[in-house]
Parts: sequence; C-alpha cells; structure tokens
Amino acid sequence: MTALLDRSCIEATGPDAGVLLQSLLSNDVDGAQPGGAVYALLLTPKARVISDVELFNTGHGYVLACPPDRAQLVLESILRARFRRKVELAPSAHAVVWGEAADALASLETPAGPHRLLASTPDGVEPADAWEVARVEAGLPAFGREFGEDSMPAEAGLVPLAVSFTKGCYPGQEPVARLQYRGHANRGLRGLALSGALPEPGAAVLHGDRDVGRVGSAVLSPRFGPISLAVLRREVSDGDEVTVAGAAARVRPLPFAA
Repeated sequence: MTALLDRSCIEATGPDAGVLLQSLLSNDVDGAQPGGAVYALLLTPKARVISDVELFNTGHGYVLACPPDRAQLVLESILRARFRRKVELAPSAHAVVWGEAADALASLETPAGPHRLLASTPDGVEPADAWEVARVEAGLPAFGREFGEDSMPAEAGLVPLAVSFTKGCYPGQEPVARLQYRGHANRGLRGLALSGALPEPGAAVLHGDRDVGRVGSAVLSPRFGPISLAVLRREVSDGDEVTVAGAAARVRPLPFAA
C-alpha cells in the first residue's frame, strides 16, 4: 500500500543550504545523508513550534516537507535567516508518500513506517487512512492534533523524534535543553484505550472531576480497537481510568504496539 501524505514541499539548494538549515532546525541536518532524511522542528526563540518538517536530502539539495498550512510560514522564516548565504529557496512539486515507492528520491524511517519523497504526486495512491491508524498506534504526534504553535517539544513527545542535543545552536535550543536537563514538562503525550465512540480532537479528558488534558487523534485500530493520542498532565499514571466525552477510557503508554 502507498498512501499520499498531506504535505507541502520547499526545495533548498545551493552551497550553503546545509549550513543554513543546520543553524535553524532542531535535529542534526548532517544526519540526512543523500537519499536519507531527518525529522526536525522549526522553533521560535522561546521553543514554541513554528512547524515540524521532514528534511530529505536528494543528493542535489534538500526538500522540506511540512503541513500545508505551515509552508508559507516555514519558507518566510528560513528566508529571513538566510542573510547573504548562497541558498535558493522555493516551493516545489515534490510529494511524500507512506509505504513503497520504487522511484523515491529519499526516505525517512519512522516508527510508523517509511516516508518517501517523490519528484511529483504519483498515480494510484491510497487515501492516508491506514497511515493515520499506523501513526496513532506508533504514538507519533501530528501538528494541529497533538501539538501546535503554543507547544514546546517535550509536551508532545517530540524530543526523542526531532531533537539533537549534540548539534550546534538553533533557535529555541536553550529552553529545550533547560527543560531536558533541569526540569520536566507539566504534560506529555500518552495513549488512551477508548470504550465509546471516537471523540473529536480537542475533547477534554477528565480524571475524576478534574480536567487533565485534551484528546488528539482518535482512530479505530484493527489490532487495538478504538484508541487515541492525548496530551495529559504528568500526574496522570498509565493504567488510570479517565473519562472522554462521557465514556470511560484507560491511559496507556506509547506505542500501543509495545
């Protein structure tokens, strides 16, 4: 199965493209060898998420894939930081698919399976429903569901996926590192095993009569039944019973497949 993912792409080429992106993104751009990719974040100086990006190295340059409604902001943010570096940036017609693609230019391995960069949108791809189930089962957060522009990476489980603590500086590095080494996030990404109908994104999660978080993506998994991701306060423990949209649910560690 090959599913087309909802991404807009930006191409970055020129001799300084790698240096520029390394100075802006939260993950190690040098880890994206030709034909490979890394998952990263573009952050504000206060470590709020501007967007997440899949950074593909085609061997001739880089392609950044991001949610369509963040693409213009990503492009503008990089252009503002370019100064006199020799980098060309422009929207591109590349596409990202989940699954098999023999003509992929580069691939990103994820806990939910590979994301592959193609030169253009292919024919015969499936809707992304199966990918959505695999993403939730694997505990992978998505922009606009489990995190947004007010989120810090640790609150949405993004640090293990998208942050390098050994690379050079980037905007938001200090708050991310301070929270990692000197503190803790007050909330974090968890799973919910649901018993009722699938709740809408943003539905409140109650622990007793206390509001402890919000539901993100909810799916009907062939393996695990109705499940969802949620961002919950840290004092809620795995195994606790909570209430979502009037129905009982059980807090689960991620990934569900573990």
